[in-house]
Amino acid sequence: MNTNRLVFERDGILVVKGFYDYEGVIAPIQEGIRNIIELVARKHGLEVACSTPEEAMIRGYREIIGQNRSWGGLIYDAVKQIPEFMTLVSLPRNAEIFRELRPGSVPGIAAGGYGIRIDNPGEDTFRSPWHQEFPAQLRSVDGVVFWSPLLSISADMGPVEVAVGSHREGMVPVYSEIGSGKSGAYALRLDDEAQRLARYPHQAPLTEPGDLILMDFLTLHQSGLNISDRPRWSMQFRYFNFADPIGVRIGWAGSFAAAQDFAAILPELRSTHEAQK
Repeated sequence: MNTNRLVFERDGILVVKGFYDYEGVIAPIQEGIRNIIELVARKHGLEVACSTPEEAMIRGYREIIGQNRSWGGLIYDAVKQIPEFMTLVSLPRNAEIFRELRPGSVPGIAAGGYGIRIDNPGEDTFRSPWHQEFPAQLRSVDGVVFWSPLLSISADMGPVEVAVGSHREGMVPVYSEIGSGKSGAYALRLDDEAQRLARYPHQAPLTEPGDLILMDFLTLHQSGLNISDRPRWSMQFRYFNFADPIGVRIGWAGSFAAAQDFAAILPELRSTHEAQK
């Protein structure tokens, strides 16, 4: 068994430094983001700092949302449609490392399961709480999250936090937190969350553009809280295994991104304690 697969099977997380070529793969995505920020600023008659991609993603973006927060939503929706980003999502080496970690698999890309996150300093509404990827995505239990930063991630920017080895627990029932002000996947909470998380060591890798974090669909993880002075830009997409028995049984159905309730497809994922929450 190769080292990557051994670590992944043991920990449910694998960090691969420099997996993507910066100049050939990451820089074109950053430039595409700079172009969109410049276009949105021009549309609304603003002059913002965007002479370089980094300046645009940090200063320019913050200047735009400082004028109107909803314009940030426009940028968020637009950047996931950059061709160079879609090229990265479907790079052959993504499928290759998926097969390396999942021998005998038939890889698929989860429709609606790819995007570019922008986590602003101090904002909590859209921060992902502790969760497993499977209820939010479905497709197959045998899936892998691909997570890669677009800016250098420092500890105060709230790197993704992982409960190492938690994937071995299997599927964890979840419930929707009533009155949290959140909806969809953001409102899901783990059954007996505190007790589960206390069983595992936690890891929050610091990464650079080009690095890749891979997480099992059943690994417990959350978005960190950004307490820095800059947005946290990162890319996420999901690969799943067409050959996974549960995936075959549910017809590779999607969850929230496919406008479906995961509990209608797999009722066993709904916590029996939900009525008490």
